[in-house]
Amino acid sequence: MASSSSSSNSAFRNGSSSAQRPLKPLTASNLKSSSFKSRVHPSHAPPPSFRRSYPSTFSASDDGVPGRVRVAVRLRPRNAEELAADADFADYVELQPELKRLKLRKNNWDADTYEFDDVLTEFASQKRVYEAVAKPVVESVLDGYNGTVMAYGQTGTGKTFTLGHLGEDDTSSRGIMVRAMEDILAKISPETDSVSVSYLQLYMEAVQDLLVPANDNISIVEDPKTGDVSVPGATVAEIRDQQSIVELLRLGEAHRIAANTKLNTESSRSHAILMVQVKRSFTGREDALSSEIDNSSHLVKPSKPIVRKSKLVLVDLAGSERVHKSGSEGHMLEEAKSINLSLSALGKCINALAENSSHVPIRDSKLTRLLKDSFGGTARTSLIVTIGPSPRHRGETSSTILFGQRAMKVENMLKIKEEFDYKSLSRKLEIQVDKLIAENERQQKAFDNDVERINQEAQNRIAEVERNFAEALEKERLKCQMEYMESVKELEEKLLANQQRHGRDDFINDNCNGEELGPVSEEVSDLRKLLQNEIQLRKAAEDEINKLKGQFEQFMQPGAGGDTEIIRLHKILEDEAYKKRKLEEEVVILQSQLLQLTFEADQAKRYLERSGSANGFSGVDSLMSQARHSQFKETMNGQKAPTASLFEHVGLQKILSLLESEDANVRIHAVKVVANLAAEEANQERIVESGGLTSLLMVLRSFEDETIRRVAAGAIANLAMNEANQELIMVQGGISLLSMTAADAEDPQTLRMVSGAIANLCGNDKLQMKLRSEGGIRALLGMVRCGHPDVLSQVARGIANFAKCESRASTQGLKSGRSLLIEDGALPWIVQNANNEAAPIRRHIELALCHLAQQEVNAKEMISGGALWELVRISRYCSREDIRALAHRTLNSSSTFRSEMRRLRIEC
Repeated sequence: MASSSSSSNSAFRNGSSSAQRPLKPLTASNLKSSSFKSRVHPSHAPPPSFRRSYPSTFSASDDGVPGRVRVAVRLRPRNAEELAADADFADYVELQPELKRLKLRKNNWDADTYEFDDVLTEFASQKRVYEAVAKPVVESVLDGYNGTVMAYGQTGTGKTFTLGHLGEDDTSSRGIMVRAMEDILAKISPETDSVSVSYLQLYMEAVQDLLVPANDNISIVEDPKTGDVSVPGATVAEIRDQQSIVELLRLGEAHRIAANTKLNTESSRSHAILMVQVKRSFTGREDALSSEIDNSSHLVKPSKPIVRKSKLVLVDLAGSERVHKSGSEGHMLEEAKSINLSLSALGKCINALAENSSHVPIRDSKLTRLLKDSFGGTARTSLIVTIGPSPRHRGETSSTILFGQRAMKVENMLKIKEEFDYKSLSRKLEIQVDKLIAENERQQKAFDNDVERINQEAQNRIAEVERNFAEALEKERLKCQMEYMESVKELEEKLLANQQRHGRDDFINDNCNGEELGPVSEEVSDLRKLLQNEIQLRKAAEDEINKLKGQFEQFMQPGAGGDTEIIRLHKILEDEAYKKRKLEEEVVILQSQLLQLTFEADQAKRYLERSGSANGFSGVDSLMSQARHSQFKETMNGQKAPTASLFEHVGLQKILSLLESEDANVRIHAVKVVANLAAEEANQERIVESGGLTSLLMVLRSFEDETIRRVAAGAIANLAMNEANQELIMVQGGISLLSMTAADAEDPQTLRMVSGAIANLCGNDKLQMKLRSEGGIRALLGMVRCGHPDVLSQVARGIANFAKCESRASTQGLKSGRSLLIEDGALPWIVQNANNEAAPIRRHIELALCHLAQQEVNAKEMISGGALWELVRISRYCSREDIRALAHRTLNSSSTFRSEMRRLRIEC
């Protein structure tokens, strides 16, 4: 609204006189605090096609286009107080927006169901409310019809917020008044059309001017010919841009009367009415076209432009209240009586229209007189019924809903008098059916093409998978065969060396007379026999695999075998592969036992050489032979000696001592045994107590063998899953050691184990700074150079764990400042892989982005780094509903993200 110094933007006039009446300047002294906060830039567009307006009355008209009454119900969003109290209507009111129904529960087993044109939940945005309730009315006003939008409900249920909120801080919260004026100004021509408004309040049955408060008793005039209602004493302001209407609404709201009650701290004590007059000019050609549409008999070109007038009335009704709940007394009690009487008069008029009564009591109240032409005729009317989420609103909710239902009946009575043009309707339906058939045929053709393409891709992929499977099977067979032959050769060489060493030792033969070494020789002989049996079984298994592979290749040839035979062959191959793995496990166990025997025999020999007594060898043998005899007995009986059995019989300390053996094969086998034991949570505590963690870190530090480092890193990763072990790893320098291993290693499996261990450590809140200072984060990011999907998945998991811990610490007030991940340069890689094809990588990265975005201090760098677009994508299209909801909640909770999305015109 223009001030006195800028009258060129808008002009003001009094309806009773042609002289213009300027409004006083808008200064801080004459503006009160208000909830209207909005700034919107206007835009202009050419005027839409013209439709003729007919006179309107309060009753239904049989001529022209029949009236329309739409009723919507909205549950107000909860405020901070209600959110803290966790108040809701779930046990009393049930909204069914998809069915456009609302249920009022009488008790636990009985409920009343009501239908409306729209049911809007507390999560419905202001834009959604406007489009559902007011936009059809505004479009009708632009087409030449009169229109009315009313907000009805108990005090404190959000009527003023829905209808008149300016939304200066958040444009998405603009109310119906601002949005309606935006649409009108955008679709009129400034050169030929005009828009003027009057802003009134009905207080204690007196019509007052909110723009010029001195006009405090304006009369209501009714045209005896047309029945149109006007208020000639009200100030009329011409509107040219959006800024002027915002200032006008702010001025009017400052003059509106409000009071503090028990139900509402800013309870409106008057009905606010914004009257918008729209005048549109049309040339002779457009009038001819419109006349043709209206079945005029002649096309006559007028000598001057024709002006079409229409009126939009936006009514923010004061809230109904029960005196014993609101606590009104004295003058406030008189105000409440006046409000309730005017609302009661409005209800009586609606009841009379709904029952098709011959008499409608419009003169019972000035409110009904002002709204006389809002129902019936060509008028378009929308009523939004607001209900509150607080239990204190429960008593009035039922009567509010019943008021809306009575308004719905008005629409039903008007439909009785509708006259359909069945011929036009049939023609429209035929066109729609033809369009639907064509669209269906197009979609069916596209669907068939997609099915054919998918089938072809599936066949190609099946052929590729079968080819890769055959190649991998052949490579695995050759690899296993070579490893098996090498293991058997090494075992035989060691057995031969032990026998030669025992044969040359005269001291042991003379003093022991063959009695002490007898058990060892027998066990060695038994072991050789068992190895021979295993070799024969292995050869038989290999022959069987070769035979099955030949059959598989035959079935792979065109025309050979069916799907059933291929499935059976796959099953046989899987069974044989399983048997092969079992044989390999038994060979490893035999190798472990043989190494243990060799170690014990060497110990016994050295002891006898030092002591010179035969009794010493017998003592050592009695100390170590019990577990060995038990294992050989189980193996000779065909039973498996698993790692757990070795752990029980040999002893954890002996297994850990083998980690320091000079023989590389012994070290590798010992590390594998410890890693297998660490994979079971029940064994982890005993391993740590026995110094197993220290030994594994020593192995990782001392040896450069890739296999040893890979297995040791895997064992440490298993132990790192326990939170108590994580701090021990940190104390013993494990983070630095894992970081150095990550920098040196190139094998993808080794990097996978190392990244898994660091990822487990990233989930500990206490290790955040230590991980950063000892290079854990940089090592994690450095491993992405490998490019292997399993490694990238572990890296993404570690980043997600770290970001989650940071977000939790920030929420608890334990951390401030930028994320350490961003400081170490992780953001570009995170954004680059946020939409990775691999689901595990994508899921962890999406979680990491959400956790980083929860820290407001990271928002600006995330926006500049492109993370905002990924967050918007996650909030819309993520396959995981929980992640999608987390992203949506995070974007809405950050003022920086909201501001940037408003700038980019992104809606979330």
